[in-house]
This record gives sequence, C-alpha cells and structure tokens, in this order.
Amino acid sequence: MLWIASRLTRKFSTSSIYYQNKLKLALIGQSLFGQEVYSQLRKDGHKIVGVFTVPDKDGKADPLATAAEKDGTPVFKFPRWRVKGKPIPEVVDAYKSVGAELNVLPFCSQFIPMNVIDNPKHGSIIYHPSLLPRHRGASAINWTLIHGDKSAGFSIFWADDGLDTGPLLLQKECPAEPNDTVDTLYNRFLFPEGIKGMVEAVQLIADGKAPRVPQPKEGATYEGIQKKSNAKISWDMSASAIHNWIRGHDKVPGAWTVINGQAVTLYGSSLLDAPVPSGQPLEIEGAPQPGLITNNGLVLFGCDGKPLVVRNLQFDDGKMIPAAKYFSTGETTTLTLTEEEMKTAEQIKVIWKGILTNVPKIEDSTDFFKSGAASMDVVRLVEEIKEKCNGLQLQNEDVYMATTYEEFIQMVVRKLRGEDKEEEIIIDHVTKNVNNLTVKMPYQCFINGRFVDSENGKTYDTVNPTDGSVICKVSYASVADVDKAVAAAKDAFETGPWGSMNARDRGRLLYKLADLMEEHQEELATIESIDSGAVYTLALKTHVGMSVQTFRYFAGWCDKIQGTTIPINQARPNHNLTFTKKEPLGVCAIVIPWNYPLMMLAWKSAACLAAGNTLVLKPAQVTPLTALKFAELSVRAGIPKGVINIVPGSGGLVGQRMSEHPDIRKLGFTGSTPIGKQIMKSCAVSNLKKVSLELGGKSPLIIFNDCDLDKAVRMGMGAVYFNKGENCIAAGRLFVEESVHDEFVRRVVEEIKKMRIGDPLERSTDHGPQNHKAHMEKLLEYCEIGKKEGATLVYGGRQVPRPGFFMEPTVFTDVEDHMYIAKEESFGPVMVISKFKDGDMEGVLQRANDTEFGLASGVFTRDISKAMYISERLEAGTVFINTYNKTDVAAPFGGFKQSGFGKDLGEEALHEYLRTKAVTVEY
Repeated sequence: MLWIASRLTRKFSTSSIYYQNKLKLALIGQSLFGQEVYSQLRKDGHKIVGVFTVPDKDGKADPLATAAEKDGTPVFKFPRWRVKGKPIPEVVDAYKSVGAELNVLPFCSQFIPMNVIDNPKHGSIIYHPSLLPRHRGASAINWTLIHGDKSAGFSIFWADDGLDTGPLLLQKECPAEPNDTVDTLYNRFLFPEGIKGMVEAVQLIADGKAPRVPQPKEGATYEGIQKKSNAKISWDMSASAIHNWIRGHDKVPGAWTVINGQAVTLYGSSLLDAPVPSGQPLEIEGAPQPGLITNNGLVLFGCDGKPLVVRNLQFDDGKMIPAAKYFSTGETTTLTLTEEEMKTAEQIKVIWKGILTNVPKIEDSTDFFKSGAASMDVVRLVEEIKEKCNGLQLQNEDVYMATTYEEFIQMVVRKLRGEDKEEEIIIDHVTKNVNNLTVKMPYQCFINGRFVDSENGKTYDTVNPTDGSVICKVSYASVADVDKAVAAAKDAFETGPWGSMNARDRGRLLYKLADLMEEHQEELATIESIDSGAVYTLALKTHVGMSVQTFRYFAGWCDKIQGTTIPINQARPNHNLTFTKKEPLGVCAIVIPWNYPLMMLAWKSAACLAAGNTLVLKPAQVTPLTALKFAELSVRAGIPKGVINIVPGSGGLVGQRMSEHPDIRKLGFTGSTPIGKQIMKSCAVSNLKKVSLELGGKSPLIIFNDCDLDKAVRMGMGAVYFNKGENCIAAGRLFVEESVHDEFVRRVVEEIKKMRIGDPLERSTDHGPQNHKAHMEKLLEYCEIGKKEGATLVYGGRQVPRPGFFMEPTVFTDVEDHMYIAKEESFGPVMVISKFKDGDMEGVLQRANDTEFGLASGVFTRDISKAMYISERLEAGTVFINTYNKTDVAAPFGGFKQSGFGKDLGEEALHEYLRTKAVTVEY
C-alpha cells in the first residue's frame, strides 16, 4: 500500500479542524460520493470555488449539485465538455472563471478536456476504485470481483492524457471477502475510506508533500465497461468462477442466464460449503446439470460439479423475487395496517416524496425506479428509513423486490411484524421427538456463519447419559477447522460490521439473542438434559434461565463501557489532557466444561461479545449440542457471520491449537487445574495471549453449632448434590462442629433417602445421571479410595442398578485431613464430612484454608460477627454466609490460588475482554 505520512499543523476548536494550508478547489463529478468529498473538504477549510456536475435528471438534481447549491457554491451543469473531440470554448471559459488551484474528480462520468485537466496550478487528481495499474477502465470494482482478487482498494492519481495511467498519489487496500458484491465492497471500504483518502490527498498537495509515483507496467490490466449484453453466464466455468461472475455483476449490470426461455438475472451468490439440500429441479439453458430450488435459494453447479447458491432472481419486467419462491404462485394476502403502521407508512411516503421530487403525488401504484430513482437513491431510501423509522433495518435488495409504493409498504409491515423471517442458513438438523417436543439439533462445526462438516470429515458419537444411547454423530473438528474459525473471527473483527458497529446496536443484537434463547428455552433445556444428564427442571431454571439472564445483563453493558479522564502535570506553556479508552482485544478463544454446557458458554461469551470481540468456542467434547443450537440462534438474532464460531472436538487437538494460535489474543478456560496450567504455558509461549482460568475447587463449608440446622442441612445438601455434584463450587468438604455433627449427618441421610433418582426429563426427578461413563467410573474409584483410607461410608458409594450412568448420593464421615478424599475434588455427589471441636474457630479456619484451591467457601452461623470474621479469613474467591450456590449475573465469580484467576460475571468480567489505552494530547 502506498501511503504518505504527513505532519499537519492544526488548531483545535469545538466546531472543526483548520489546516495551515488551504486550496481553492474545483470539484468535477457527481453522485453521493462526490457530495461527501465536497462536504468534507469544505469542513476542513478548503474553498470550493466551483462545482461542475451533470444536468438535472427528470427534474431532480444530482446530490453534489444539491449540497453545493444549498451552500451557495457556484454550480455548473454542463451536459458535455467536448463536441466531436474538441473542447467547447464557452464551457472551458466558464470553468476557468472560477480560478481553481486544483481540480478534484471524486467520480466523474464525463470526458474532461486536457486544457481543463492541466489548467490549475496543481493540476487534477482522480479517484479510481482499484489498485492501479490493475483494472483500469470504468468497471473496476466489477472486475476485481470477477477475477476473484484477494485484495481490493482504491487509487488517487494525477490525471494525464491516458486512461487511468497517471502517477499515483495515494493508494489504500482492503481484503476482498469471498462473498463480497460491488455494493458490499463499496459500502464497507471504497465509499467511506475513499472519502477520507480524497481529503487526505488534497491536504498532501496543499502541504507540498504529495508524491507522484509512476504506475508500474507490470500487472497492468484494462477491462471494458460491463453491459447487460455481455454479462451472460458461461456454464463451462467452475462453481467458484460462476460465483465470482455473479457477484461481480451484482447489482449492475446483473449476471443472467436463460430459464424456461426467458432471461433471468441472478443476485446474492455464495459458495455452498454444506451438503446440497433437497429441492425441486429447474432446467437451465446450457448448465451442466439442473439447478435446485431449495428453501435457501437456487442451487447451481459449475462444470467441476461443485455447488453455489443464489438468493434472488430478477425477470425482464424488473420484478425481483426470492429464488426459493420460484415455483410459488406469487400471490400474497394484502395486509390491513394498524394505526401505528399507518403512521409509519406516512413517514415512508414523505421519504419517497423527498427522493422522487419529480413525482407530483405518491400513489400506491407509484414505481420507485420507473419514477427515475437510481441505485444511489436506493441507498438513500434505506438509510433514511433507518434514521426516521426507529432504526428499521432494510437491505438494498428489499427495494428491488418491492418497487411500487404499495408493495413496499406491505413488505415493510411484514418485516415489522416478523412475518418475513425465513431460514437463511442451511442446517442439516438431527431431529428427535422427546419431552413432548420436536427437538432440532445442529451437529456440524459452525464456522463463519455456516454449519459445515469438519475438513477431514471425521465425526464422533455424543451419548445420552440416561441410557447410554447415541444421540447423534457430531463433527470432530481438526486443526484446519480451528484455523478457518480463527480466520473468520479475525476477518469479522477487523473488516466486518461487528468491529465498526455502534455499541448500542451491538447491545440490541445481544438482547435479541437473549430473547430467542428464552423463546427456545424448553428446547434448549431438553437438549441439555439428554446431552449432559441435567435434571430438566434445573436445566430450565439454571442452565438456560441464567444463560438468558447473563446475555441480557451484558447486553446492557455494551454502551456503558467507559474510560477515564486523568489530570496530569502540564507541559507549560502548553496544556495536556490524558484520557483512557477501553478497547476490545480482537479474537478470543473460549473453552468450556461439560457440567453446565450452555451456562458456561453464556458466562464467558456474553462478556466477550459485549466488549466487542469475536470468538471461537470449543464446547466440551461430551456435551456439544446446546452450543451448536446456540450458534443457530445467533444467526437468527442477526449476529454477523464470523463473530461466533463453534468447533466441537478434543481438548488435546482443538483446545491445544487454540492456545497456540498466533491470531488469538485472549483465551478463557473453565476446567481442571492441570489442563489450565498447560493452557497457560502454551498461551505464554505462543504469543503471550491474555488468559483467564476458572479451575478446580475443594470448597470448604463450615457449619457451626449455633446455626439454623434445618437450613444448614437443606443448603448443605444443595452445596454438594446440586446438579448431581457436577458443580465447580460444590462444597468439597464439610466441617461440622462436634456438638451438632451426628444430628447433621442423620438428617442428611434421612433426606437423601427421599431423593428420587431417575430420568432427568421426569418432572419429579431430583437426581439424574452423571455426565458420562468415564466420570462415573472415576467417582466409584474415588469412593473406593475413601473406604480404603479409613473414612466411614455412611451412605451410597455405588452405581445405581439401572441403564445409564447413575451414581447414588454418597456420604463419608470421619474424614481426616491427610486423606485423598479430603484433598481432592470428586466433582460428583459425594459429601465429605469432617468434625471439628466445639469453639475451635481458628483451628477449623486453618483446616479449611489448608488447600491449594480457593474457588468458593461457606459458613452457617447465627452469629453475624463470627460469620464476617470467617468470611475475611477464608481464602476463596466467593464466600457464602447462611446460603450456598447463590450466584448472580451481576456478582463477579472466580477463584484464588490454583483455582485460577480472572472473573466471570459482573462488571469485572468485561475487563477480562478489554484492554486499556492511554491517550495524551498537548494543546
């Protein structure tokens, strides 16, 4: 990229920036782009001495002319500058009369004579939407896409007598994404950055620092103007080449083919990575095989047999339809508008009238395009509706599909009512009828907004712990899949809409995602039950319920992330200002455990996304299904592609690659301490990425003899057996004061005997299966060790004799401090009880803290002074007093010592996914 750094002398004021050097400029051109360049140059202090643009069309002035006339700038509207190749003298004289020092041509469709180009002191500069010398000519953006260029950009060059051959002044480059169209590339980069580039180029000239770099001969190409007549699709190309041809002509002039004897223009192409869905065959003239009309559009095939999908079709009469509706009758019911919808319709009518100034009255039959509207008017219509109709989001293609005012209003109302929602992604669900529901579960990797098989095609079985049956096969992600996911997340962060999105809009999308999760809560809870063994009622309330709360909480934080203003010593006679900014990190990796599959996803990803990052998430290998369902809901919520990526697979392969990947800037992990240490090491060695770890625990719960014993028994059991004991903050060791010890144990056993063990989908079930077979076997071994070391097994310790992975709730007493079960976490329904002498508060505190873990802790006592003293002395990230398991989305959660560092939940969680930048200004 050619880029010239210039040091500009500026004075700061509350209204604008004034440059030391200013020029008298003539703007020659047209369009909204020309208008924006004009406005910005005026704002920056340059004097526009004349605007030379095209005549009015159908009584409507060009946007550049409209802006200039409003400001009182002289405007000249010449239909042409030359006749039979010779300059028109009166036109040239009118131009020379303004006394310009530089001609600026942001976009110009007219041929300008050389005696005009060379007249000013500084000559003329032209904007061209390609990286010259590649793609000279009038269809540069089209050819960038048609050729499948990996990079796009623009050039600003000094005009000479050749065609786009003058010396280069400035160039800027951007990636050309695989599914970019002329519109997306222009709107994302060429338009906004082109305006900045033109302004920068003018200032370089004003400051005498503008280069003149001869264009290289190597790589030079020239392509002619693309017209409808030569935009017909050739079917002897590969799917990738056909896709490039279609998107390179989208929207103008439009790639076309012949279907049923008539020319049909194709829009909205994308390559199809997923399996080809079923559909109705459609014969296409010259195509190697019939297309397929599917729910997602028209699937086409290249000569290589690979598929692509086209979203919209346009016929000779200008009518555009979704390709999926090609075989439908096209008849729709006319909606009756509510009073509020009528008000919206009137607002839109005013907008139409403002654009179609040549139309005396907007009628139902008024056709937007037949009334003289052009492609830039489509952009204006979409943006004005967004601004004036409560942020209503339309796409350009919506206008092309509803060209009359009546059709347009009906389309808008359907969008407002949510009736336009259609499947936009191809999902090959596994469907099961279970829990009185039809549950639809994605099973493939989710990368860049699509569900795709793993690159090597490998799968593995995910198992229902209730009976040991296989639920379905799930894609087994490879290192290559991780790399694709990271690349998609990086692209989404750096060049996609997510990175530049208004924080409030980001929050709106997260609120919508939370609403969709709530709408699908029964389905999510059912999937969680069959995949992880969670009791359905608990899954509904906690696994899913708290996940919804978490996303809503962090959605509210999106537009409240703030820096600070810091007073510093002044560098007299100047003044200084220092302030900090909180910025997202970039691509974040998240690795979650199997005990709360959806909730752990929410705890980490909600904060990550609220901060503005993108993510690649690896669910636990044994519980991938709710994460993949979440991915589906994220698409329906409108989260842009690449922002969320889900790669199921093994920790040793997928997790390790994530910890080593150089483009990942943060990794959040919940799991075991040994794995956490390995991740931390890999993150340090690779690129010193930021890490937060929520690791193992052996949380102590101290029960004093002055407690409410009924409450202590009830909550003590919850502290151990909640979620089958598969709970990171479970009370791994209970210390019970001697005088109440035996009564406490008796009541616990009595209550255990009342617990109903069974199918987690049964509403009366209290205790479901352990998550997977290997874990249950580990728990049985844990109990055997406890017995061998001399602890007393009071209850349980065995597998329940029934299909599935059920473990009896277990109670051990007489547990001494040196025993294995006193030190190591079971992560299951095993209550480990130790006795302490009455009144020995310091002794029990020392024993409670005699562990390398420090995730959570608890104390039961009626003495609030004692409780507060204990809470100050306990070495744990969370202390519960006369309660347990009481987590809340607003309260920070995380451990001390080898239970890890960093926080989930609350405001502190945001800081795990932000960086602080200090900015100091002298003025």
